[in-house]
Amino acid sequence: MARIVLKFGGTSVGDIDRIKNVARKVEQEVKAGHQVAVVVSAMSGVTNQLVKYCNEIDKLHDAREYDAVVASGEQVTSGLLAIALQSIGIPARSWAGWQIPIYADDTHSKARIVSIDTTQMEKSMQTGEVAVVAGFQGVTKDGRIATLGRGGSDTSAVALAAAVKADRCDIYTDVDGVYTTDPRIVTKARKLNKITYEEMLELASQGAKVLQTRSVEMAMNHRVRVQVLSSFEAAAGSSLPGTLVVDEDEIVEKEVVSGIAYSRDEAKITLVGVSDQPGVAASIFGPLTDAAVNVDMIVQNVSEDGKSTDMTFTVGKADIARAVKVLEDEQATLKYKRIASDANVVKVSVIGVGMRSHAGVAQRMFKALADKGINIQVISTSEIKISVLIAEEYAELALRALHTAYGLDAA
Repeated sequence: MARIVLKFGGTSVGDIDRIKNVARKVEQEVKAGHQVAVVVSAMSGVTNQLVKYCNEIDKLHDAREYDAVVASGEQVTSGLLAIALQSIGIPARSWAGWQIPIYADDTHSKARIVSIDTTQMEKSMQTGEVAVVAGFQGVTKDGRIATLGRGGSDTSAVALAAAVKADRCDIYTDVDGVYTTDPRIVTKARKLNKITYEEMLELASQGAKVLQTRSVEMAMNHRVRVQVLSSFEAAAGSSLPGTLVVDEDEIVEKEVVSGIAYSRDEAKITLVGVSDQPGVAASIFGPLTDAAVNVDMIVQNVSEDGKSTDMTFTVGKADIARAVKVLEDEQATLKYKRIASDANVVKVSVIGVGMRSHAGVAQRMFKALADKGINIQVISTSEIKISVLIAEEYAELALRALHTAYGLDAA
């Protein structure tokens, strides 16, 4: 007998027929003799509608009441799935976050899980009852509902899997696994059978939408084996049809590059003629931090005269106007000559744990882009990732070129 946590996203429970389909998938696991907990999102579109209601009443709404409203979508789904399971003879009950309880901090609308007490839920599971848990939510020490931010149901599922020491956490979504890159753009993209936590974390943080970044962090920290698979299809004859996200030790032969991610949510800002002296970076990025503007890639040009230099960095597209305003307000202090911004850029990243033991990975990337006439504007690297900023118009061309250059094309 295994203990398994299953998570179903909004499209997987988008209507009553799909909820019944989910119930049949859960039934298969129960009949295989497993103890099962299920974490569900709100039905697709419901959370957006609930957010809209809150904003229509007051854009400056109380975040605690906002959480009470938007958390109701998952509560509805969990109840409906419990009813669907009961209707086909599977014992089940729904659990809201506060009933388990899942304790969260009081950062409403983007709370973090503090601890989980699964004692009562596990007693229920040991009797053969399926626990159907409302994802995306917890309860604060003051007894208020707190939501975990968009994608929070993934985090709920992994956290529960860690708490109940599950053998595996299956994340059901509208794709059948993790691909080497976006298959909608690169038709030769391949589904990966396994990927490391580190690679998945980089892919998620660099733009891949398959898993939410916080859920991958939690899986890595607690060594929860995660499987990504589709609610709508399964590979014939395969008991594990999706992609397993596992520890590096489980992957014998490591690819140099496992995947290529991209993010269109990037904007570039350049401060021209900044004083080249100690403390200038702190004076630039301090006010941006105070304004809650997250800075990603940073490059500083070499100063020829030792007096002034140019500083280029990226922020989220949604933050560009706010970032420019902050820097303009600080012009008297920063004493730069001018400020330039460009939202028509995209970040492309090649990712793979094999980079640690292979030379020439960056050179291959730069040559592939150069051969296509694509200019690189900014470069940043980590131990298992190389990211470049390029003009947005070249995004799809770059993905295809790099996918081929690293030998990732499907046969």
